[in-house]
Amino acid sequence: MVTVGVDLAAEAVRTAVAWLDWSTGRARLVRVVAGADDALIVEAVMAADKAGIDCPLGWPDRFVDFVTAHRTGHVQVPPDLAGRAWRRDLALRVTDQVVHQQTGLTPLSVSADRIAHATMRCAALLAELARRDHPVDRRGAGAVVEVYPAACLKQWGLPHRGYKRTANLAELGHLVDRLQEAAPWLDLGEHEPLCRASDHVTDAVVSALAARAAALGLVTVPTGEQASAATTEGWIALPTTPLDRLATNDRGRSTRS
Repeated sequence: MVTVGVDLAAEAVRTAVAWLDWSTGRARLVRVVAGADDALIVEAVMAADKAGIDCPLGWPDRFVDFVTAHRTGHVQVPPDLAGRAWRRDLALRVTDQVVHQQTGLTPLSVSADRIAHATMRCAALLAELARRDHPVDRRGAGAVVEVYPAACLKQWGLPHRGYKRTANLAELGHLVDRLQEAAPWLDLGEHEPLCRASDHVTDAVVSALAARAAALGLVTVPTGEQASAATTEGWIALPTTPLDRLATNDRGRSTRS
């Protein structure tokens, strides 16, 4: 199995892609690209067994309805809601609220924060994949799954804050150390220095690990009304097992001696 992780930003310069090759209870980081353009991302996703994208795959349904209503001048505030309570469902998707409930972390709002720029790029990528007969199930059931590296790291008991940006390279190095301690089966190889130098690359590696978890069925999946919303809004797949369960060939059977 080959899993791909994409740390997607609005522009290529801050976008990283990582490829993990899985075999016999081990994972090897075989390729990393920092500064990934759209063409490379599309080809990487199409060639992977599972790809994890660190970016919202859609907008809140209620936000879309709100913008549509505002365009025609027919916005109506529910009589039993006001202020922050009303805006919550406009700013946060169902999956964002579920992630907060389960981890205490709140994903950036795709309708009220700068991450919307990355999602605009993501929407174009998803459309291109569909044009190439590679449609994406935003619920994560297909070849692409939405992931959230900080939440994955927290679920796996690893440092998940304070490692971003150049000023925090020491913390990024600490994260890489902890990751290798927790996953001795993960071989970063010649790409380890780049992981220590770029939080985008490290997040891409974590996204590829999360894609592996999704491929093995070791993540949360939407149910009931969540599934309906996730069809259009997207769904963040949270790991449901310890990190070492990823070193398997099937759903839970370890291949390590």
